[in-house]
Amino acid sequence: MNRYDFAGRTALVTGGAQGIGYEIAQRLLESNAEVTLWDFDREACEAAQRTLSSKGKVDIDIVDITDAEEVSRAAGRMATARGHIDVLVHNAGGSGPEGTVSTYAADDWRRVIELNLNATFYVNQAVVRHMSQHGYGRIVNISSIAALEGPAKAPAYAAAKAGVISVTRSLARETATQNISVNSISPAAVKTRFYDGLSETFVTTVLSKIARQRFLTVEETASLVCWLASEDNSFTTGENFNLAGARN
Repeated sequence: MNRYDFAGRTALVTGGAQGIGYEIAQRLLESNAEVTLWDFDREACEAAQRTLSSKGKVDIDIVDITDAEEVSRAAGRMATARGHIDVLVHNAGGSGPEGTVSTYAADDWRRVIELNLNATFYVNQAVVRHMSQHGYGRIVNISSIAALEGPAKAPAYAAAKAGVISVTRSLARETATQNISVNSISPAAVKTRFYDGLSETFVTTVLSKIARQRFLTVEETASLVCWLASEDNSFTTGENFNLAGARN
């Protein structure tokens, strides 16, 4: 496992209480970053803090990322407590219900767009304001393979995650001369608890589309994120990285 030098750096991980976000937070802590987790689930967030505290300094904040004013206040609290925000990994989101375009409920559409796309804008906007003041930053937004494939029965999620890539590229161009890198990743099927309990037929169908013939792991995802979030990534910005294992 490669480790990067995050000594003296502060990192914010949204949705960091479990799954991919938790693994990213752990890898950052193991590389000497000071980490703050944002999550809406207080119990899960407090449990994550307890288990991660052996790795380094980790704070938590219970934040509703769909509330722009709350996000701005939370970013301000972190900047005040830490002195600066160096790294943002925006991982929080959710797929929402399945449904065809012709039957998808408008309220469901709005909720999925708010959680995945609007929240990405709120979080990126609030954090980049602090990064710009210090002339340094690394932002990694978590999109999805759905953004590139537009799968059936997930129109809101696919649209929102495609928007995440567009917001990423736009912000990257705005901040390219400020030593701020902004990139996104689009994972395919990641082995998390989401797949626990699903039918063998469903899992087989998912894996049949991946040339690697296995799930992407949270550790592999965290590895790429940490490189993008490190000082070693001094040039690449405005890119979306496809973690699909040569998905068909």
